[in-house]
Amino acid sequence: MEMIEDFDINDLKKLYIPSLDSHKGQNGKLLVVAGSELFHAPLLWTLKVASRIVDMVFFSSTEQNNQIAKKEFGDGIIVPRNKIEDYIDEADCVLIGPGLPRLEGEEIGDDSTKGLTESLLKKYPSKKWVIDGGSLQTMNPELLTLLKNPILTPHLGEFNKLFNFQFSIFNFQSNPNDQIIKTQEKVAEMARKYGCVILLKGEKDIVCGWDESVKISGGNAGMTKGGTGDILAGLVAALYCKNNAFLSATAGSYINKRAGDSLFKRVGYYFNASDLANEIPRVMKELLFLQFL
Repeated sequence: MEMIEDFDINDLKKLYIPSLDSHKGQNGKLLVVAGSELFHAPLLWTLKVASRIVDMVFFSSTEQNNQIAKKEFGDGIIVPRNKIEDYIDEADCVLIGPGLPRLEGEEIGDDSTKGLTESLLKKYPSKKWVIDGGSLQTMNPELLTLLKNPILTPHLGEFNKLFNFQFSIFNFQSNPNDQIIKTQEKVAEMARKYGCVILLKGEKDIVCGWDESVKISGGNAGMTKGGTGDILAGLVAALYCKNNAFLSATAGSYINKRAGDSLFKRVGYYFNASDLANEIPRVMKELLFLQFL
Protein backbone atom coordinates (compact mmCIF):
# COMPACT_ATOMS: atom_id res chain seq x y z
CA MET A 1 0.00 0.00 0.00
CA GLU A 2 1.31 3.45 -0.94
CA MET A 3 1.11 6.35 1.46
CA ILE A 4 -1.34 9.07 0.42
CA GLU A 5 0.31 12.29 -0.77
CA ASP A 6 0.19 15.59 1.11
CA PHE A 7 -1.50 18.64 -0.37
CA ASP A 8 0.90 20.63 -2.53
CA ILE A 9 0.77 24.29 -1.51
CA ASN A 10 1.70 25.25 -5.09
CA ASP A 11 -1.79 24.14 -6.11
CA LEU A 12 -3.05 27.34 -4.50
CA LYS A 13 -1.65 29.11 -7.56
CA LYS A 14 -4.47 27.51 -9.55
CA LEU A 15 -7.21 29.22 -7.54
CA TYR A 16 -9.32 31.82 -9.27
CA ILE A 17 -8.33 35.42 -8.47
CA PRO A 18 -10.71 38.24 -9.49
CA SER A 19 -9.35 40.31 -12.35
CA LEU A 20 -8.95 44.06 -12.02
CA ASP A 21 -11.56 44.71 -14.71
CA SER A 22 -14.19 42.30 -13.37
CA HIS A 23 -17.73 43.47 -12.54
CA LYS A 24 -20.25 42.64 -9.83
CA GLY A 25 -21.42 39.06 -10.10
CA GLN A 26 -18.52 37.80 -12.20
CA ASN A 27 -16.57 36.53 -9.19
CA GLY A 28 -19.08 34.07 -7.88
CA LYS A 29 -22.66 33.79 -6.62
CA LEU A 30 -23.45 31.27 -3.89
CA LEU A 31 -26.79 30.06 -2.54
CA VAL A 32 -26.76 28.70 1.02
CA VAL A 33 -29.64 26.55 2.33
CA ALA A 34 -28.93 26.06 6.02
CA GLY A 35 -30.13 26.37 9.62
CA SER A 36 -33.19 25.18 11.54
CA GLU A 37 -35.33 26.04 14.55
CA LEU A 38 -32.69 24.35 16.71
CA PHE A 39 -29.54 25.48 14.88
CA HIS A 40 -29.35 29.21 14.17
CA ALA A 41 -25.61 29.88 13.97
CA PRO A 42 -24.59 27.52 11.11
CA LEU A 43 -26.30 29.81 8.62
CA LEU A 44 -24.44 32.85 9.94
CA TRP A 45 -21.07 31.09 10.03
CA THR A 46 -21.30 29.94 6.42
CA LEU A 47 -22.44 33.38 5.30
CA LYS A 48 -19.67 35.12 7.22
CA VAL A 49 -16.88 33.26 5.44
CA ALA A 50 -18.47 32.93 1.99
CA SER A 51 -19.34 36.63 1.70
CA ARG A 52 -15.65 37.49 2.00
CA ILE A 53 -14.85 35.44 -1.13
CA VAL A 54 -17.72 35.62 -3.64
CA ASP A 55 -19.55 38.63 -5.05
CA MET A 56 -22.98 37.63 -3.78
CA VAL A 57 -24.46 35.25 -1.23
CA PHE A 58 -28.13 34.29 -1.32
CA PHE A 59 -29.42 32.43 1.74
CA SER A 60 -32.55 30.60 2.76
CA SER A 61 -33.53 29.17 6.14
CA THR A 62 -36.52 29.10 8.48
CA GLU A 63 -38.41 32.36 8.84
CA GLN A 64 -36.94 32.83 12.32
CA ASN A 65 -33.40 32.33 11.05
CA ASN A 66 -33.99 34.64 8.13
CA GLN A 67 -34.99 37.37 10.57
CA ILE A 68 -31.93 36.69 12.76
CA ALA A 69 -29.70 36.85 9.70
CA LYS A 70 -31.41 40.07 8.59
CA LYS A 71 -30.30 41.68 11.86
CA GLU A 72 -26.87 40.06 12.17
CA PHE A 73 -25.74 39.80 8.56
CA GLY A 74 -26.05 42.55 5.99
CA ASP A 75 -23.95 41.14 3.17
CA GLY A 76 -26.40 38.87 1.39
CA ILE A 77 -29.93 38.43 0.07
CA ILE A 78 -32.67 36.58 1.97
CA VAL A 79 -34.49 34.02 -0.17
CA PRO A 80 -37.91 32.72 0.95
CA ARG A 81 -38.20 28.96 0.72
CA ASN A 82 -40.77 29.21 -2.06
CA LYS A 83 -38.28 31.23 -4.14
CA ILE A 84 -35.23 28.96 -3.77
CA GLU A 85 -35.47 27.63 -7.30
CA ASP A 86 -35.35 31.14 -8.78
CA TYR A 87 -31.97 31.69 -7.11
CA ILE A 88 -30.59 28.24 -7.86
CA ASP A 89 -30.74 29.20 -11.52
CA GLU A 90 -28.68 32.33 -10.82
CA ALA A 91 -26.16 30.82 -8.38
CA ASP A 92 -22.87 29.31 -9.51
CA CYS A 93 -22.94 26.86 -6.60
CA VAL A 94 -25.37 25.71 -3.91
CA LEU A 95 -24.39 24.73 -0.37
CA ILE A 96 -27.06 22.69 1.40
CA GLY A 97 -27.12 21.06 4.81
CA PRO A 98 -25.33 23.05 7.55
CA GLY A 99 -27.63 23.12 10.57
CA LEU A 100 -30.54 21.40 8.81
CA PRO A 101 -32.46 18.93 11.03
CA ARG A 102 -30.69 15.59 11.14
CA LEU A 103 -33.60 13.23 11.76
CA GLU A 104 -35.63 11.88 8.86
CA GLY A 105 -39.11 13.32 8.94
CA GLU A 106 -38.16 16.23 11.22
CA GLU A 107 -39.62 19.25 9.55
CA ILE A 108 -38.08 22.56 8.56
CA GLY A 109 -40.64 24.89 7.12
CA ASP A 110 -42.89 22.81 4.91
CA ASP A 111 -40.27 20.19 4.03
CA SER A 112 -38.17 17.63 5.82
CA THR A 113 -34.42 17.87 5.29
CA LYS A 114 -34.55 14.67 3.26
CA GLY A 115 -37.44 15.87 1.12
CA LEU A 116 -35.97 19.32 0.53
CA THR A 117 -32.49 18.01 -0.26
CA GLU A 118 -33.53 15.21 -2.55
CA SER A 119 -36.09 17.24 -4.48
CA LEU A 120 -33.55 19.97 -5.24
CA LEU A 121 -30.79 17.53 -6.18
CA LYS A 122 -33.10 15.68 -8.55
CA LYS A 123 -34.32 18.87 -10.21
CA TYR A 124 -30.87 20.47 -10.61
CA PRO A 125 -28.37 17.66 -11.24
CA SER A 126 -26.05 19.85 -13.34
CA LYS A 127 -25.62 22.51 -10.66
CA LYS A 128 -22.43 22.65 -8.57
CA TRP A 129 -23.44 21.22 -5.16
CA VAL A 130 -21.68 21.17 -1.79
CA ILE A 131 -23.53 18.85 0.58
CA ASP A 132 -22.99 19.01 4.34
CA GLY A 133 -24.54 18.34 7.75
CA GLY A 134 -28.19 17.36 7.91
CA SER A 135 -28.45 16.73 4.17
CA LEU A 136 -25.64 14.16 4.34
CA GLN A 137 -27.32 12.44 7.26
CA THR A 138 -30.74 12.03 5.64
CA MET A 139 -30.30 11.74 1.86
CA ASN A 140 -30.18 8.64 -0.31
CA PRO A 141 -26.56 8.33 -1.55
CA GLU A 142 -27.74 6.92 -4.89
CA LEU A 143 -28.80 10.45 -5.84
CA LEU A 144 -25.14 11.42 -5.97
CA THR A 145 -24.78 9.46 -9.21
CA LEU A 146 -27.18 11.91 -10.88
CA LEU A 147 -25.07 14.95 -10.02
CA LYS A 148 -22.14 16.54 -11.78
CA ASN A 149 -19.16 16.23 -9.43
CA PRO A 150 -20.70 17.27 -6.09
CA ILE A 151 -18.50 17.92 -3.04
CA LEU A 152 -19.36 16.17 0.22
CA THR A 153 -17.94 17.46 3.52
CA PRO A 154 -18.65 14.78 6.15
CA HIS A 155 -16.99 13.93 9.43
CA LEU A 156 -16.52 10.20 10.03
CA GLY A 157 -19.95 9.71 11.61
CA GLU A 158 -21.69 11.34 8.65
CA PHE A 159 -19.57 9.37 6.21
CA ASN A 160 -20.59 6.10 7.89
CA LYS A 161 -24.27 7.09 8.04
CA LEU A 162 -24.44 8.18 4.41
CA PHE A 163 -22.77 5.06 3.04
CA ASN A 164 -24.04 2.64 5.71
CA PHE A 165 -20.60 1.79 7.09
CA GLN A 166 -19.28 1.04 10.56
CA PHE A 167 -15.76 2.11 9.71
CA SER A 168 -13.61 3.26 12.62
CA ILE A 169 -10.20 4.94 12.54
CA PHE A 170 -9.65 3.73 16.08
CA ASN A 171 -8.96 0.22 14.79
CA PHE A 172 -5.63 1.54 13.47
CA GLN A 173 -4.35 3.64 16.37
CA SER A 174 -1.37 1.34 16.87
CA ASN A 175 -0.21 2.18 13.34
CA PRO A 176 -1.15 5.72 12.21
CA ASN A 177 0.10 5.04 8.67
CA ASP A 178 -2.33 2.13 8.33
CA GLN A 179 -5.09 4.39 9.65
CA ILE A 180 -4.50 7.00 6.95
CA ILE A 181 -4.11 4.46 4.15
CA LYS A 182 -7.19 2.42 5.07
CA THR A 183 -9.29 5.54 5.52
CA GLN A 184 -8.14 6.92 2.18
CA GLU A 185 -8.96 3.64 0.46
CA LYS A 186 -12.50 3.65 1.85
CA VAL A 187 -13.09 7.32 0.96
CA ALA A 188 -11.61 6.88 -2.53
CA GLU A 189 -13.83 3.84 -3.12
CA MET A 190 -16.98 5.87 -2.38
CA ALA A 191 -15.77 8.87 -4.39
CA ARG A 192 -15.31 6.65 -7.45
CA LYS A 193 -18.54 4.73 -6.93
CA TYR A 194 -20.71 7.84 -6.61
CA GLY A 195 -18.80 10.24 -8.86
CA CYS A 196 -18.13 12.86 -6.21
CA VAL A 197 -15.36 14.59 -4.29
CA ILE A 198 -15.32 13.70 -0.61
CA LEU A 199 -13.62 15.86 2.01
CA LEU A 200 -13.50 13.68 5.13
CA LYS A 201 -12.87 15.97 8.09
CA GLY A 202 -10.52 14.86 10.84
CA GLU A 203 -7.19 15.42 12.51
CA LYS A 204 -5.87 14.97 8.99
CA ASP A 205 -8.47 15.80 6.36
CA ILE A 206 -8.62 13.33 3.47
CA VAL A 207 -9.89 14.50 0.09
CA CYS A 208 -10.62 12.00 -2.68
CA GLY A 209 -11.96 12.45 -6.18
CA TRP A 210 -12.31 10.08 -9.11
CA ASP A 211 -8.60 9.39 -9.55
CA GLU A 212 -6.74 11.59 -7.04
CA SER A 213 -6.37 11.74 -3.29
CA VAL A 214 -4.51 13.94 -0.83
CA LYS A 215 -4.30 14.40 2.90
CA ILE A 216 -4.14 17.77 4.62
CA SER A 217 -2.37 17.99 7.95
CA GLY A 218 -2.48 20.82 10.45
CA GLY A 219 -5.09 22.39 12.62
CA ASN A 220 -5.42 21.90 16.36
CA ALA A 221 -7.84 20.99 19.12
CA GLY A 222 -9.30 24.50 19.09
CA MET A 223 -10.99 23.49 15.84
CA THR A 224 -13.21 20.97 17.59
CA LYS A 225 -15.47 23.89 18.58
CA GLY A 226 -18.99 23.89 17.22
CA GLY A 227 -19.32 25.65 13.90
CA THR A 228 -15.84 25.10 12.49
CA GLY A 229 -17.26 22.48 10.11
CA ASP A 230 -19.84 24.98 8.91
CA ILE A 231 -17.05 27.47 8.28
CA LEU A 232 -15.22 24.87 6.18
CA ALA A 233 -18.37 24.09 4.18
CA GLY A 234 -18.93 27.78 3.46
CA LEU A 235 -15.30 28.23 2.43
CA VAL A 236 -15.31 25.21 0.10
CA ALA A 237 -18.63 26.23 -1.48
CA ALA A 238 -17.40 29.78 -2.08
CA LEU A 239 -14.27 28.46 -3.78
CA TYR A 240 -16.31 25.99 -5.84
CA CYS A 241 -18.19 28.90 -7.45
CA LYS A 242 -15.13 29.64 -9.61
CA ASN A 243 -12.85 26.58 -9.30
CA ASN A 244 -13.05 22.85 -9.95
CA ALA A 245 -14.34 20.50 -7.26
CA PHE A 246 -11.11 18.81 -6.20
CA LEU A 247 -9.15 22.05 -5.97
CA SER A 248 -11.96 23.73 -4.04
CA ALA A 249 -12.09 20.92 -1.48
CA THR A 250 -8.33 20.57 -1.02
CA ALA A 251 -7.56 24.29 -0.99
CA GLY A 252 -10.49 24.93 1.35
CA SER A 253 -9.25 22.31 3.78
CA TYR A 254 -5.71 23.66 3.67
CA ILE A 255 -6.75 27.30 4.15
CA ASN A 256 -9.10 26.36 6.99
CA LYS A 257 -6.38 24.48 8.86
CA ARG A 258 -3.85 27.26 8.31
CA ALA A 259 -6.34 29.75 9.77
CA GLY A 260 -6.72 27.53 12.83
CA ASP A 261 -2.94 27.34 13.19
CA SER A 262 -2.67 31.11 12.88
CA LEU A 263 -5.18 31.59 15.69
CA PHE A 264 -3.38 29.04 17.86
CA LYS A 265 -0.19 31.08 17.65
CA ARG A 266 -2.02 34.07 19.10
CA VAL A 267 -4.57 32.64 21.54
CA GLY A 268 -3.87 28.92 21.90
CA TYR A 269 -7.00 26.76 21.84
CA TYR A 270 -9.17 29.65 22.96
CA PHE A 271 -10.95 30.69 19.78
CA ASN A 272 -14.38 29.99 18.32
CA ALA A 273 -15.97 29.56 14.90
CA SER A 274 -16.48 33.28 14.41
CA ASP A 275 -12.80 33.87 15.13
CA LEU A 276 -11.96 31.26 12.50
CA ALA A 277 -14.23 32.91 9.92
CA ASN A 278 -12.55 36.25 10.56
CA GLU A 279 -9.07 34.73 10.30
CA ILE A 280 -9.59 33.04 6.95
CA PRO A 281 -9.40 36.24 4.83
CA ARG A 282 -6.12 37.21 6.48
CA VAL A 283 -4.66 33.76 5.84
CA MET A 284 -5.88 33.79 2.24
CA LYS A 285 -4.16 37.12 1.66
CA GLU A 286 -0.93 35.71 3.06
CA LEU A 287 -1.16 32.47 1.09
CA LEU A 288 -2.45 33.77 -2.24
CA PHE A 289 -0.98 37.24 -2.54
CA LEU A 290 2.15 37.49 -0.45
CA GLN A 291 3.51 34.13 -1.61
CA PHE A 292 2.36 33.89 -5.22
CA LEU A 293 1.63 37.34 -6.58
